[in-house]
Amino acid sequence: MFATVLLDDSEPARHGVIERELRQHGFELAVPGRRPDVVVAGDRIAAERWRGEAPVILLGGRGTPNGERVAAYRIGCSEYVPEPFDHRVLLERIRVVLGRARPESDARLVAGPLEIDLRTRLALVHGVPLRLAQMEFALLAHLAADPERVFSRTELLRDVWDYRSAVRTRTLDAHICRLRRKLREAGAGESLIENHWGFGYRLLAAFG
Repeated sequence: MFATVLLDDSEPARHGVIERELRQHGFELAVPGRRPDVVVAGDRIAAERWRGEAPVILLGGRGTPNGERVAAYRIGCSEYVPEPFDHRVLLERIRVVLGRARPESDARLVAGPLEIDLRTRLALVHGVPLRLAQMEFALLAHLAADPERVFSRTELLRDVWDYRSAVRTRTLDAHICRLRRKLREAGAGESLIENHWGFGYRLLAAFG
């Protein structure tokens, strides 16, 4: 399963940018009623609200003194990221927190010769790393999370690309084509990702 992040930040501009970055890098945004894997809190009130529920990363303000960082750790925050910050740094801190909190078995997906480490975002075939673009990795991990299950096109476009309504797009087909080529070139064999015409795709668990 993908890591879910809850963004509890009342600053609209910053919230929108971080949300977009999270989606683009393969994270799921938590929905009401579902416990998140990690919380990104915009202030101490939000951080305290989630204390004990999930690991919390607190975003600090500009020019925040070191005392605020100490106070964040004292209330139980896992990480403290002060502004201004590069969003790549925030994404890496999220991955670090997830790596600490997530059991090894939950962070690793296996289907035949394919292994996926969700913490390091690394995919291997017969132990050899695959060079995948961000959304190629997200799609492959989604399929590998439940091998043999046939995912509909609508599900994949919604869960991987966050398309919330029916659209005519070749995005999914293009990514499937590239994944098939890269898996084949890595020696995993043919027909690893099976096409169910008119419906969707599935990853075969016993291949290679």
